[in-house]
Amino acid sequence: MIEYLKHEEQLLAVIIRAGFRAEGIVFFTPGEFSQQLGYMNRSKGYVIPPHVHNPVMREVMHTNEVLLIKSGRVRVDFYTEEKNYIESRTLSIGDVILLADGGHGFEMLENSEIIEVKQGPYSGDLDKTRFEANLPKDLTFGDQS
Repeated sequence: MIEYLKHEEQLLAVIIRAGFRAEGIVFFTPGEFSQQLGYMNRSKGYVIPPHVHNPVMREVMHTNEVLLIKSGRVRVDFYTEEKNYIESRTLSIGDVILLADGGHGFEMLENSEIIEVKQGPYSGDLDKTRFEANLPKDLTFGDQS
């Protein structure tokens, strides 16, 4: 129910399927990632003490995105940094994906609602380079568990 999508040892994405369950707290990202993605399963009455986050200077070079599929189905196409198609995955209601590296594109397979979380501030056109999709006639779908 957790998929680490890699291409030549480069982590492109982490997919957490809606049915994933675990006890306690699980983080899916290495500590050095600029976007941390975790899961918590706590019993009624469990308390997380009140806290504030201290100002810590961080340098972020690449934008990571976390998408939560609220409704519908979405195809995610993965590309290398050189804009070459690698493979695709389909996300459904409740699935979460962290897009960590490489390129990506999306096609809504149904009417879809997506919640997106990423680092800011948004830099407009400096934030991304758009390119033409070069999808093969027969898309390659990896493990869809």
